[in-house]
Amino acid sequence: MSSISSPVRQDLLLQFEAAARSAAASIERVPYSAESLAAAVKRIATGRIAIAETLDLPPDLFADLRKLPGLVRGRSKEELAACDVGVTEAFAGVARTGSVCVAVDHDYSGAISLLARMHVAVLSAETITERPGDLFNPRYLHGKTLQRNFVFITGPSATADMGPLVRGVHGPHQLHIIILE
Repeated sequence: MSSISSPVRQDLLLQFEAAARSAAASIERVPYSAESLAAAVKRIATGRIAIAETLDLPPDLFADLRKLPGLVRGRSKEELAACDVGVTEAFAGVARTGSVCVAVDHDYSGAISLLARMHVAVLSAETITERPGDLFNPRYLHGKTLQRNFVFITGPSATADMGPLVRGVHGPHQLHIIILE
């Protein structure tokens, strides 16, 4: 992959941020370190926090998160549904749509991303691609995308089925994306 500082990579990152914000997600960039990630989550997270194990990011990157107050270690549906914040890894991002991709069949990532009132998705800037179709190219991420069940998450849960737009009906009220640089 190209360097984060390359003009093309910066353009993808800016496009991703604009699209994610237009889909009602909040975003912040932090240095690629366990300390910076934990500080970012601590600034926005209150209450009970569930954290999924990483699949592609180094596990020690989430180590400091596990020291935060309010950490929920249980994995029952009731315990996860009572969480205020769910933190998962997003293994990819899509610049055009502002979507993050979460593997739903890895360590309760699906439940953690859906049941908490706020979903915090942790995304490496290096894994942002331009279009959704790029994820299905066997060369992208060495074909990992084709070997997992995942969802595209674009903004917080929302529906307008019964009239005006309502957020948080079928999932989190807020989506906060932390981009690791």
